[in-house]
Amino acid sequence: MSDRTPLPSAKHVRDLLEGLLGREVEVRTGAAMVDPAATAGALVGVYVDRLLQLRALCLMDVPAAARVGAAIGLVPARVADESALGDFLDPGLEENAREVLNVIASLLNTPDAPHVRLDAVVAPREALPVDVAPWVRAYVPRIDLEVDVSGYGPGGLSLLVV
Repeated sequence: MSDRTPLPSAKHVRDLLEGLLGREVEVRTGAAMVDPAATAGALVGVYVDRLLQLRALCLMDVPAAARVGAAIGLVPARVADESALGDFLDPGLEENAREVLNVIASLLNTPDAPHVRLDAVVAPREALPVDVAPWVRAYVPRIDLEVDVSGYGPGGLSLLVV
């Protein structure tokens, strides 16, 4: 058994989102890193192993969180657009996006690696815990994506393993 959490591919992320949202999702690699220190912030999922050791982070900018949250909850696209363009994550959309972050943990679990689970979610504009913040910009395996949910629009998603 390896003690490293694997970094999923862009295809795995796309397949998971398509299956979860029930609609096409286009994923492009090479996007800008999602930065929780940006004006609107980011929704950040913190993943740990059974010993509560930090294993991974998933960051969704406000447009991605709003659009994914709207798509999974079958909320009209205009509600997601209002959040995305207003740099404010609607509480209902945030709750839905948190569920997506929970399911993303399945991408990090393989038979030969430690089991990983979602431990905490940090809302946009909230301060990251001091033990988490340095990892956002660290040189670790990561994938920075632009995800475009059919009928809802694009947003940024960064997934990194520590």
